[in-house]
Amino acid sequence: MRLSAVQAITPRLKPGKILDALGAMQNSLTRTAQRIAAYILHDPASVTQFSIAELSSETQTGEATIIRFCRMLGYKGFQDFKMDLAIEVATRDSSNDALLDADVQDEDDMQVIGAKLQATINNVMSETLNLLSAEALEQVVVQLRQADKVCLFGVGTSGITAEDAKAKLMRIGLRVDAATNNHFMYMQAALMKPGDVAIGISHSGISAETVKALKLAREAGATTVALTHNMGSHITQCADVVLINGNRQGELQGDSIGTKIAQLFVLDLIYALLVKFDPKVAQSIKRKTANAVNSGE
Repeated sequence: MRLSAVQAITPRLKPGKILDALGAMQNSLTRTAQRIAAYILHDPASVTQFSIAELSSETQTGEATIIRFCRMLGYKGFQDFKMDLAIEVATRDSSNDALLDADVQDEDDMQVIGAKLQATINNVMSETLNLLSAEALEQVVVQLRQADKVCLFGVGTSGITAEDAKAKLMRIGLRVDAATNNHFMYMQAALMKPGDVAIGISHSGISAETVKALKLAREAGATTVALTHNMGSHITQCADVVLINGNRQGELQGDSIGTKIAQLFVLDLIYALLVKFDPKVAQSIKRKTANAVNSGE
C-alpha cells in the first residue's frame, strides 16, 4: 500500500526537522496518512507518550499503516520515530508558537499584532532553512552561473515574487526574464533550450499554468527548478531540482505574509550565493545597472 507520492526520506529526518517536513509533505499524502500527520502536527507532545496502539486508535488507522508512515520518513518503525520526535519536542522553542497560533483579538494593540507578525516571519524563515537542501541550493546556483538565459514562471502572488527575483538577478548581470501570464509563460518555455534555466514558483505546487510552463521548458531541454512548499506536488514532478520553502502560519496571515517571506527568502539566498562566487564582478555589474537607471531620472 502506497502512503503518498512522497518518496521515502533517507537517511531519516533529524530531530528539529520532523514537524517542518511533515507540514511540507502533508498535502501529498493519502487521506489516511494525512490523518496521522495532522494528529502529530497538532499534538506532538502527546504522540511521544503514546503506544502505537493508542496512536492507531486516535487516528483511526491500522498499526501497520503507522509503521509504513514512519518508514516513509526514514525510520525503522514507530518507536524509532517517537524517540526523535521526543527530542524535537523537548528542545523546540514554544514561545513563538503561542504567538503564531493566536488570532488577532479585539483587545490587541499595534504592539501585540506586530509581535505576532514578527513571530510569523521569524518562524517561516527558520522553517525554510530547515527544509532547504544545501546541496540542491548549491546546484541551482551553479546552473544559474552557467545559464545562457533564465526564465521565472509564476502566477498571482508567486508572479509578483518572480518579477522581484527578475529585477534582483538582472542587477548582477544574469540574462533573465519573468512571465506571469499563461500564454507568455508557455511561449517562453517552449523557446528555451539546453543551457537555459527555468524556475517555477508555486507555493501549493499545483498551479496548472506554472506546472505546464515548467514541463514545456523541461521538454525543450532547459534545466528546471521548482520553488514550492509542497513536497511531492505536481510541480516537483517536472523539476530537475526542488527547493522547499516554509509555510508556518496561523489564521492571522492566511496565504500572504508567510508565503511571500518564504519565497523571497529563498530567492534572496540564491542571489547572495551568486554574489559570493565573484563579488568584484557582481559589484561592477550592479554599479553599471544602477548608473543606467539613475541616469534616466
